[in-house]
Amino acid sequence: MFSDDLIAQSTALLQAARDANVKLATAESCTGGLIAGLLTEIPGSSDVVDRGFVTYSNAAKMALLGVPETDIQTHGAVSEIVATAMVAGALTHADADVAVAVTGVAGPGGGTAAKPVGLVWMAAQRRGQTVVTREMRYGDTGRTAVRLATVRDAVALMQAQI
Repeated sequence: MFSDDLIAQSTALLQAARDANVKLATAESCTGGLIAGLLTEIPGSSDVVDRGFVTYSNAAKMALLGVPETDIQTHGAVSEIVATAMVAGALTHADADVAVAVTGVAGPGGGTAAKPVGLVWMAAQRRGQTVVTREMRYGDTGRTAVRLATVRDAVALMQAQI
């Protein structure tokens, strides 16, 4: 299902998590669970993967992760502040030490001049440490390409937190 390079990247992340004795969680919007899917594609991943939250709708972001409605209304779902709230919510609601959150516009529609197709905000955090955010602009390269690039970069961002 996933490319060999994504499998290798995921395998390396899982081994790093094992070596550091940390558990992982994901909070996903535009990827719809692909990050968690990649991690759990690897046999034995259950020893370090705690859970994944697929919070595609704004209501799900609020209900499952505690993202404040005012943040979504003021900044939009695709924003640094919402990605940061998503990762905080994942750490609050999971038995995990490291979490990643992604929210973006995968396309083909939904983009605006301010938030074009291919814009993704991601956040990662190790419990007790400072959140790290990234604004990614993948361009209008197609829905699948945007989502897979997001997965690749989110896994790398998680690994940097271990």
